[in-house]
Amino acid sequence: MSKRDKTLKDILDFILYENPSTQEEIAEKLGITRRYVTQLLQPLVKDGTVKRAYMIDLKSYEKVAESIGDYVSNKNSTGNVLINDMLANMAKHVHSQLELSFDAVLEYDEAKASKALEMDFATNNMVEKIRTSVETIVSIDYHYEISKSLLYNEIAYDLERIGDYCGHIAKFVINDVYQVDENVLKKLKKMYNTAQSMIRLAMKAFIEGKTELKDDLMELEETIHIMQSKAINLIATQMAESSFDEKERSNYFIYLFRLIKAFKRIGDISVEMMDVAIEFHDNIPRPTTPRTFR
Repeated sequence: MSKRDKTLKDILDFILYENPSTQEEIAEKLGITRRYVTQLLQPLVKDGTVKRAYMIDLKSYEKVAESIGDYVSNKNSTGNVLINDMLANMAKHVHSQLELSFDAVLEYDEAKASKALEMDFATNNMVEKIRTSVETIVSIDYHYEISKSLLYNEIAYDLERIGDYCGHIAKFVINDVYQVDENVLKKLKKMYNTAQSMIRLAMKAFIEGKTELKDDLMELEETIHIMQSKAINLIATQMAESSFDEKERSNYFIYLFRLIKAFKRIGDISVEMMDVAIEFHDNIPRPTTPRTFR
């Protein structure tokens, strides 16, 4: 493979997996000039292989990959494996979004909270990329199971929902004027760590087919429910000892309950993702009864 083709492949891989918004971002990441990025991408933009702002038509991508000597005659090379990589990258982004949101709470840092909220734009963009990529795969392979493709979209949508709850966590810092009490913060730290672990287990089950991890996930779900109950009881005690003459103090408790609920919902979504993984890999349909009634 020539140096030019290698650079083009690196550009296409970066677009597929890192969701850049500008050519400057691509150039900076790969250590090349923006002009060279433009030169390499221009033919692909003209023929529709690369769409602004930087999405790739997978049907055309297969031809490009073959022309630069990087094509493997296996539908998974540009099908399932590609979507799995995109989902893994999205999960990594959501993990970072959750980490930054909670760091903002720990440090009471409004700048970090604002940055965490900005990350949600990229999360939403990733969902759209995955959806259009799945549609392309189905159009390429007419024998592909549509039901399977829909499950890819569900995982992406679930990750987007987790991103939304990360926003709820970040907004606590922006909306409020009080830092969290240290005793409550200890409970929140445990909920945060548990939520991060639950996302990892659910994604590992879906991408790698390790559905046997469900037992571990359910143990973590029990942990997050216990911590939620302890946090709520602790806050209720603090509320009983506080005066509600100040509107700000009242809002503090309202926002704090929302923060706790956000962690609990992230755990619930992780369990839903595990159910999707089991349906995808083991062909066991998910329960139709809402989780709250099981």
